[in-house]
Amino acid sequence: MQTIVIATGNAHKVEEIKSIFSDFEVISQKQAGFEGDVEENGTSFEENALIKARAVSSALNCIALADDSGICVNALGGAPGIYSARYSGAHGDDKANRDKLLLELSDQEDRTAYFKSAVALVYPDGREIVATGCTHGHILFEETGNGGFGYDCIFFNDDLQKSFGLATAEEKNSVSHRFRALTQLRKMI
Repeated sequence: MQTIVIATGNAHKVEEIKSIFSDFEVISQKQAGFEGDVEENGTSFEENALIKARAVSSALNCIALADDSGICVNALGGAPGIYSARYSGAHGDDKANRDKLLLELSDQEDRTAYFKSAVALVYPDGREIVATGCTHGHILFEETGNGGFGYDCIFFNDDLQKSFGLATAEEKNSVSHRFRALTQLRKMI
């Protein structure tokens, strides 16, 4: 059984990937011995995913998988996009990020948005495969539900016809951008 090292410290992502790549041994970068912090300085989700996967693959001489994802709002020209986790200026401050986005959309009629994920698989021999996935909806006027994380409670998903903040983990994962990208990647290998 081949091993895939996931270039993340997020245990939830590792579990989600394990369910799709069940015929591989899937482990986190920490389990594999990678302690480094990789700077995501690309200009797209695809570039950032490749940067992370290349760094782990090169350091450990292994097959590495990484993702980069975020929310893209049409009225804001795709922002926050790759800056989703640090949109308010502080990395990972979910509440501040949501508040800034709601404020910026306060006078907008078009509230359509989508979550996008790019996943990259990099082999030690240099082969690279990239896949993307999206899930569409719109930004609500206020937080609805307390499930999920990040922007989930202000994102109304078209597939589920409810806020990701009200969705169960199983519901969200069945239509999520990351699930769709990973499923597409799985078909490509």
